[in-house]
Amino acid sequence: MFGDRWSLLIIRDLMVRGFRTFKEFQGSGEGIATNILSDRLKKLGAAGIVSAEIEETDGRRVNYRLTEKGIDLAPVLLDLLIWGARHEETGAPCALIAKMEKNREAVLAEVRRRWRERDTAPFLPKFESGVRDRKSGRRQG
Repeated sequence: MFGDRWSLLIIRDLMVRGFRTFKEFQGSGEGIATNILSDRLKKLGAAGIVSAEIEETDGRRVNYRLTEKGIDLAPVLLDLLIWGARHEETGAPCALIAKMEKNREAVLAEVRRRWRERDTAPFLPKFESGVRDRKSGRRQG
C-alpha cells in the first residue's frame, strides 16, 4: 500500500494540508498524473484509509477524507515529516519542525481534533524550499 511515492503524499495532504478534492491534489505541485492520482485514491479507499463523500451542495463534487484507520497513521506520518525535514530538502522551516518534534503529543491531538471536527484549514503553512548549510548539510532557518 505504501510502497509507492504517491500514497503517502496523498495521506499527508489530507492530514496536514487540508486537501479534499481531486483538483487540490493535482494542484499540489508534486506533479502527479491524473490517472495515477485516480488509481491511488481508489486503492486507498479499498484499503479503508480514505473515503470519498459526495458534497452536499454540489452532487458532482467528491471530497476525500481520511477514515479512522487513515487518521491512525498520524504518528507515523509525523515521524516521517520530522525525519524528512532533518535529512532531506523539504522546504519546512527548521523552527516549525523543532516545535512539532518537541510538542509531538499536542501536534497529534490537534491533527486528530481537526479530523474529528472536519476542520479543513491547513495544519502546516505553505512553505518554500529551505536553504542548507554547505558545511554541515543541515537546514538553516
